[in-house]
Amino acid sequence: MPKLTINDVNLSGKRVFVRVDYNVPMEEKEGRMVVTDLTRVRETLPTLEALIGQGARLVLAAHLGRPKGKREPSMSLAPVAIELGNLLGKPVRFVDDCVGEKVQAAVAQLKAGDVLLLENVRYYAEEEANEPAFAARLAESAEAYVNDAFGSAHRAHASTEGVARIVSQRGGLCVAGLLMERELKFLGDELESPARPFVVILGGAKVSDKIMVIDRLLERADTILVGGAMAYTFRLAQGRQTGRSLVEADKVEVAKAAATKAQARNVPFLLPVDDVVAVPVKTDQLDKKGKPVIDYQNIRTNADLDCPSDAAGLDIGPATVKAYEEVIARAKTILWNGPMGLFEDKRFAAGTYAIAQAVARATGAGAKSIIGGGDSVKALNKAKLGDKVTFMSTGGGASLEFLEGRVLPGVAALTDRPAEAC
Repeated sequence: MPKLTINDVNLSGKRVFVRVDYNVPMEEKEGRMVVTDLTRVRETLPTLEALIGQGARLVLAAHLGRPKGKREPSMSLAPVAIELGNLLGKPVRFVDDCVGEKVQAAVAQLKAGDVLLLENVRYYAEEEANEPAFAARLAESAEAYVNDAFGSAHRAHASTEGVARIVSQRGGLCVAGLLMERELKFLGDELESPARPFVVILGGAKVSDKIMVIDRLLERADTILVGGAMAYTFRLAQGRQTGRSLVEADKVEVAKAAATKAQARNVPFLLPVDDVVAVPVKTDQLDKKGKPVIDYQNIRTNADLDCPSDAAGLDIGPATVKAYEEVIARAKTILWNGPMGLFEDKRFAAGTYAIAQAVARATGAGAKSIIGGGDSVKALNKAKLGDKVTFMSTGGGASLEFLEGRVLPGVAALTDRPAEAC
């Protein structure tokens, strides 16, 4: 059921609880935390500016990282408030809590068009538990609710579902922001009846992450192109040797079932015909997350569908790139989710960037291109092609679950658009 948006209502003078996605990358510089990528903050500006223009009094809530219910200074949203104020061209107030007397005092001081950003809601474990009493404290002064955080809409948390439920029970409006509206439009409406040929490009590490998406898209797609480590689970299902490539041996039967369904529906399901392989060698070093750093040696193109026993496949090869480019060039609708290889390492980024360029060219020729969040968006931005596609989703897990056809709690909680208005 379509949802009401901020364009359908007048929230003038109302205290509006706005759930935004400010889970932005941060790093310490000269003794303080700074935001290193403002993309998610910029994405909320149209909604915030529209609400400010209406004369609403805005109370913004978001999470940052995984503080696990504790106050973690490195995950404070205080630096975000400064950056948001710069982008809006007006002061954004910040309060170092999200519930309690301090918050209520700050909310009471808001005038029409004012903006207040609350502290990280995940400083409280009750947020992720969707604890009703905590949701009631968050919603204490809210007269209306706006959700513009699609990337968190698949979680039934207090700020994404609980607050909306409470505001709705009071008779208040719960509506989608403009970013949420665009996400639902492109990942939902646009893919229900896509212009054809409809080409789906799927990559990433695990078949298990994408199998429900594959199953659902096989009913709509004209061609599916597969890359990334997940391709090796499909190769294993074909009886091929995968060497030291990342595979999910326990998902072979799932992969076989997907290939069988594609054949039955006469949907070309293309796997790489060559790849870039290398020998992984463990080192004594650890990365920033404490994981062992792997060195890759003897990097080369492998034209055999069997991977050498000592090597791992880490990118699609040039023949695969050429074959995929030809399919993409003919597309009228493109959905891309997942990189073609270990693109974070520039030695294995050529395949992903080539696909990004092919999608951008097809878009320039009139195709509609929808990028399903996560690493695909990172790759397009790194290639400086983000403005050359039709739409890039801000959701990772939310995008996948929505494409699978699941009901997202943060969307379900919003007010349905009246049937006569649809």
